[in-house]
Amino acid sequence: MTTSTTAASERPMRADARRNYERLLGEARTAFAEHGTNASLEEIARRSGVGIGTLYRHFPNRHAMMNAVFQDALASLLERSRELAGADRPCTALVEWLRAIITHAGEYRGLSRALMSASHDRSSALSQSCVPLREAGNALLVRAQESGAVRPDVSIVDLMQLTNAIALAAEQTPDDPELADRLLLLTLKGLRPDRP
Repeated sequence: MTTSTTAASERPMRADARRNYERLLGEARTAFAEHGTNASLEEIARRSGVGIGTLYRHFPNRHAMMNAVFQDALASLLERSRELAGADRPCTALVEWLRAIITHAGEYRGLSRALMSASHDRSSALSQSCVPLREAGNALLVRAQESGAVRPDVSIVDLMQLTNAIALAAEQTPDDPELADRLLLLTLKGLRPDRP
């Protein structure tokens, strides 16, 4: 998965372009952490010491910048899914991974909303992050279903939407730090197969 524009991935960046890219990325991380994903792109460019045109050459839109900012977290979530893939308790592994996604989405105000909208928009640069997450989550979900712990009609797309909705609810209720965990547990009760 690339972290720069398509043109930049076709040929190596010049040293000054690479420095600009790295400064923009660093300032975007800081701005998104401080102000959420709706932080001013103009301010990010200014704090990076470049013009807005330079920002748009590297990141044609906000979702492209968000996709680049979240590559480290994405790599971490994918690595965690690989670690959990062989767990003795597949349902517990799935829950642990979903909890990690909620934690990640909670790091940047507005991320969960953006991920929810990008998950259905294949033209969004941010959807590039959604595809490998869905694939990783689906592998964990299938194992949990095969173990009999999760109903067979549950889809990873629905689970990802629920996870982002939980993160969004937690973001809107910062005075209740236990809300995300309670909502996740309620969701998981609905995933269990009906027992006679």
